[in-house]
Amino acid sequence: MSGVFLSGSRMAESTDYVFKPHERPTLPGSPANPDHPSRRRMGYFAIGCLIGVTGGLGNALVTVNLNFAQGTLGLNSDEATWLTAAYFMTNVTANLLLVKFRQQFGLQMFIRYMLAAYAVTALAHLLVHDFWTSVAVRAASGIAASGLSTLTVLYLSQGMSAPKRLAGIMIGISIPQLATPLARVLSPGLLIWGDWHMLYWFELGMTLAMLAAVMSLPLPPSERVHAFEKLDFLTFALLAPGLWLLVAVLSEGRIQWWAERPWIGWSLAGSIALIAAALVVEHHRVNPLINTRWLGTREMVRLIAVASSIRILLSEQAFGSVGLLTTLGMLNDQMVTLNLVIIVASVAGIAAAVLTFRPANVARPLTIAVILIAIGSFMDADTTNLTRPSSFYVSQAIIGFASLLFMAQAIVIGIARTLLAGTKHFISFIVLFSLSQSIGGLVGSALLGTFQVVREKYHSHELVQSIVMNDPQVAARIGAGARSLGGVIGDPVLQGAQGAALLARTVTREANILAYNDVFLLIGVLAVATVIWSYGIRLSMRRRGEISPVLELQRRMAQGK
Repeated sequence: MSGVFLSGSRMAESTDYVFKPHERPTLPGSPANPDHPSRRRMGYFAIGCLIGVTGGLGNALVTVNLNFAQGTLGLNSDEATWLTAAYFMTNVTANLLLVKFRQQFGLQMFIRYMLAAYAVTALAHLLVHDFWTSVAVRAASGIAASGLSTLTVLYLSQGMSAPKRLAGIMIGISIPQLATPLARVLSPGLLIWGDWHMLYWFELGMTLAMLAAVMSLPLPPSERVHAFEKLDFLTFALLAPGLWLLVAVLSEGRIQWWAERPWIGWSLAGSIALIAAALVVEHHRVNPLINTRWLGTREMVRLIAVASSIRILLSEQAFGSVGLLTTLGMLNDQMVTLNLVIIVASVAGIAAAVLTFRPANVARPLTIAVILIAIGSFMDADTTNLTRPSSFYVSQAIIGFASLLFMAQAIVIGIARTLLAGTKHFISFIVLFSLSQSIGGLVGSALLGTFQVVREKYHSHELVQSIVMNDPQVAARIGAGARSLGGVIGDPVLQGAQGAALLARTVTREANILAYNDVFLLIGVLAVATVIWSYGIRLSMRRRGEISPVLELQRRMAQGK
């Protein structure tokens, strides 16, 4: 194996490597496509999986353990949310410049800088002890993780033979999605060994293993072109702050509440103005960073709308089931088996997407994914205070399977449409697709979170109306709560007050459970509406005689176009 790695290293370091016709990179900044021996392909595949998991865990370990970070740093809930908001702010905007950086300065420089940046941010997490430095480190981690997502796809593509490179892209875009359930599985064992910094010792170890693997087997060389233009930086200066403000609003809105903080309204207005100004600049450019005319075509608007809608529906897993179990007092320790089930189902979803891929009908799996989301959501809509993680095994396995089935197929459709329109649109697609998924996830959490809060207030009002002190059952419940504290509190008056407080907490818990049931029902109804919408799109495509973009791309390639 060392000989294979050495051969790969020589290829990557060569400055005068001559590409064979079939080896030329698909795009500037992408690696060449040589015919690798089987052992080298296996190495690329394994390293790609390692990079994908490592990059995804960087944010997942923080997100699923935010309460530990909050306690360690002494933050309140809205301050703790800024840790994840800072990550998404930079993560969703990094590709605006990173794709062109790779094209102009080369793949190897891109890899060196991204891996070094990720290692530094992983180490910096161990050194920060206050709010602002933590936010800065999370923002830097978002940029580095964006580069690792690209690196995952590039390595996994090299791990496949030429006819199966599309499968490598499907797997590469899907693997980082396993990070959140994997983080919930790993976190309890890591936290037993120490405080929340143990999570970052683990991440640092993964990062060093990734560095060693990439240095042992570099990617093949790439071609470079002059990519940057002065107006690219003007677009970034307008679009990036606009998206940062939007992420801040979506992250903090339901926590600080939408109408109670003036800065939320001003930020949303500023976001709309900045994003609109950036799009106006791009619309009138000869060589735009984001091709608004192409992205405004019926096919692309339809693709991004469907992808964003399904991403919002998939928030059921990240917000709904986990939020309900947290309300019932469950921690990551009690959800390990549930998340193992989700991981297995998600891997099955990746396998199904690859094995059942049909160029003639790539939209069908998207419809199947939405149907599965509807089924899983309706199954979850009858939870009670006796619900436990085992109650979610089947429903969350279904949704986990659907999420990866959707992700793999959506990226294939997008790439096919991009290549049909011309490789010059590649940056536009990558930027917009990543935005649709990241912003879609934030919109989903904000929408469902707001709906849950509103419904909880409604159910609390309904439940409290039926509680009167002269009701014998209410009096007995308060008395039972008071007596349970008799060994701690001797004053009968204080015992009665605490008994009433216990009843109030029970009412709040029941109202939250009913609100989460409403959330599950809402997702199910929206999923059914999305299924009907997707069928309507497919019927409309048939009437117009449109064929699958993947099938059309295959035909053109067969004709040498």
